Amino acid sequence: MSEGIAEAAASAAGASGGGWRRATGVAGVAIGVLATGAAAGVAIERMTVGRGMRQRARLALDSVGPYGTLRGTPGKAYADDGTGLYYEVDDVDPDPAATPGRRRRLFGRKAPAPVTVVFSHGYCLSQDSWHFQRAALRGVVRTVHWDQRSHGRSERGAAQGERGEPVTIEQLGRDLKAVIDAAAPEGPLVLVGHSMGGMTVMALADQYPELIRERVVGVALVGTSSGRLGEVNFGLPVAGVNAVRRVLPGVLKALGQRAELVERGRRATADLFAGVIKRYSFASRDVDPAVARFAERMIEGTPIDVVAEYYPAFSDHDKTEALAHFAGLPVLVLAGVRDLVTPSEHSEAIADLLPGAELVLVPDAGHLVMLEHPEVVTDRLADLLTRVGAVPAGATVNGYGSSSTAQPG
Repeated sequence: MSEGIAEAAASAAGASGGGWRRATGVAGVAIGVLATGAAAGVAIERMTVGRGMRQRARLALDSVGPYGTLRGTPGKAYADDGTGLYYEVDDVDPDPAATPGRRRRLFGRKAPAPVTVVFSHGYCLSQDSWHFQRAALRGVVRTVHWDQRSHGRSERGAAQGERGEPVTIEQLGRDLKAVIDAAAPEGPLVLVGHSMGGMTVMALADQYPELIRERVVGVALVGTSSGRLGEVNFGLPVAGVNAVRRVLPGVLKALGQRAELVERGRRATADLFAGVIKRYSFASRDVDPAVARFAERMIEGTPIDVVAEYYPAFSDHDKTEALAHFAGLPVLVLAGVRDLVTPSEHSEAIADLLPGAELVLVPDAGHLVMLEHPEVVTDRLADLLTRVGAVPAGATVNGYGSSSTAQPG
């Protein structure tokens, strides 16, 4: 199976040269190990459903799926290396009768800034991954959604594209600070992060503890980890995971240097990768096909060179000590019990270090729990926002649906 994948990728890319063929062959081995369970299902599907029909089905889902269509007031922040970071604000006017663009004044004094909820997304995703939560909170609380560098609508990392520097989680923390300075320069904050976004929040706390102390009133960490990611086995047997750890960093680096060719190969093997993506994103069987396709599109939209330049940062990530900056704050720690990417044990470890945190483990949920079981995530997030005063008690937060009978806002 893995050799067939490698040959298909090489053929589609039109690759030539012994070194490139060797790199592609190694990539095939790594991908084959990762895809063992998913590929079997894909192979059965290929026997019963023609490629043309599968392609038409994907296009149909792309055309009717409303996920990721919510837009807010756009803005751009600039990181310390000059990278443009795209963000959007969903604002709530504290006085509906006020003239747009003017702040309400009480007795001649400026009204206090509202609580702002800042959402940070995960690796290979975009701000749109929070679609259900964004839909539910619109009109209820001020929110900021941003795309991490080289993801979504943000610019390619200047330090990466121009100087070839690797991405670090510390850089992402500084990026988040730049977004906060631009989009929410005053007032209380609630920080919400999924996976890599949670690590970004931890890096922010590590580097700017005074910001946490002075302005942050609540934190939500969803499907994330404070460290020891090098021990994750991705649901693979010991031999398989050891092989992947040994070859994958070098393979990704080699593939990242031939990004254009690899992208052609990715398109040629889209069916296989759809199965891999689904296996590592969701755990339940009845996920709305449009939601699953939406996740595919986000992940497929991340160029292979970006995938490569981020990957080493995770093995170096250790922000366990930074969690101390959240002590005493209302904290929500939530994870899918069947998450193969950042296992729920990592969330339990975070909660153990924050005794006052609310720990929520969602059964039958994988890594993209906010898309798979949005009703649970939004419910617990709404409760957190009510506890910190961001959402008035008794406010209605609904319209988020579920991933199997979704009614997106």
